[in-house]
Amino acid sequence: MKNSKETIILGIDPGTVAMGYGIIAVRGNQIQLISAGVLHLHKKDDHFLRLKEIFETVSQLIDTHLPDEFAIEEPFFGKNVQSMLKLGRAQGMAIAAALSRKLPVYGYSPRLIKQSITGKGSSSKEQVSIMLQRLLQFEEQPKLLDATDALGVALCHHFQTGKKMITNDSSIKNSNPIKKGNRNYSGWNAFVSDNPERLK
Repeated sequence: MKNSKETIILGIDPGTVAMGYGIIAVRGNQIQLISAGVLHLHKKDDHFLRLKEIFETVSQLIDTHLPDEFAIEEPFFGKNVQSMLKLGRAQGMAIAAALSRKLPVYGYSPRLIKQSITGKGSSSKEQVSIMLQRLLQFEEQPKLLDATDALGVALCHHFQTGKKMITNDSSIKNSNPIKKGNRNYSGWNAFVSDNPERLK
């Protein structure tokens, strides 16, 4: 049974070949890794069957872990229009699964996610993964960085004081700051300065 004082956040790194997911629990100033992994979709040739599996997997994750909030990486603008279209569909299916379970949905740009975790929006995936390993204290690095990317989305959501929320009517609003105990954290640097023991 979930502690009433904890907040569970599901983060998603959308993709049509691999979709990363990461789930964290926040209790006051403590952040705990619950689960992280990758949904592999390359074995399905049909793009629409991949979308179906994304919806079903995200729905199952929600039903299993009962998150309070859902955060997802927003697609970046690329030169390949077809790839962008497919990525947008993948993101849409994950969002639809969250909205079907009445979860609030928040979207963050790749640059903001990296900046929230490492302090630099130009950080590599590997640098984000190393920071997350220190903060969440998991021993082994995942073979694929999609999982740590998704954890970065969840943690970015937790760090942000001003969040963009995608509601059921598709509008985007500013929500209240996220609070950790008696503190608000706007990013990695602020968290580290207040919690130096988490890096030992």
